[in-house]
Amino acid sequence: MSDFLGPLDAEGRVPPRQQTRVAAFLISAHAALARQYGMALPLRIEAAWQTELNAQFYRESEIVSLLQRATAWVPDVALGYMAASWETSWLPVTNAALAGHTLAPAVNLATFAHAVHAAIRPAALLPVEASATDPFVMALRRIEFESGRLLQAQILFLKGPDLVPYREAVSAALEMRHNEVRRLWHEMLASIGIVISE
Repeated sequence: MSDFLGPLDAEGRVPPRQQTRVAAFLISAHAALARQYGMALPLRIEAAWQTELNAQFYRESEIVSLLQRATAWVPDVALGYMAASWETSWLPVTNAALAGHTLAPAVNLATFAHAVHAAIRPAALLPVEASATDPFVMALRRIEFESGRLLQAQILFLKGPDLVPYREAVSAALEMRHNEVRRLWHEMLASIGIVISE
């Protein structure tokens, strides 16, 4: 087991099998976010927060598109089963304390997005000697940079005044989402010989 992706080839590129599995996981998570943002978008934008929702939808879509093009894909028979378990985990979760509240869907989406952007740090897996010009390496660094920016919107919403009466329920939902995303991320990494120590 290793702490980083590799062993790298002579040109500093990540092995295609590792690229395929990491990219498949990230595409699954970010595509799920894009789908959920797409469903949450109103037909007409009438409030400032809706413009942020629109921006997040397009950023998630860009991450998916970037990974599809930057990855050196190889066949991976295990991905069918793995992707099914990931996709099931991304589904919205019912929060009893917020049941019936108009903000419940937004809280669910924000906690999921927060977990994806905070718990997954793909660029941290790259060894120092990874080629700075390799498309996959550049994509992982870009995703981590974008995640840091996207995270700010979720923090502002989840700590906003509208959710003060539900702070405990929101915190519990956030912790549950983080644990689930982190568990799946670590399991996927272990399947390609990488162990994350916390």
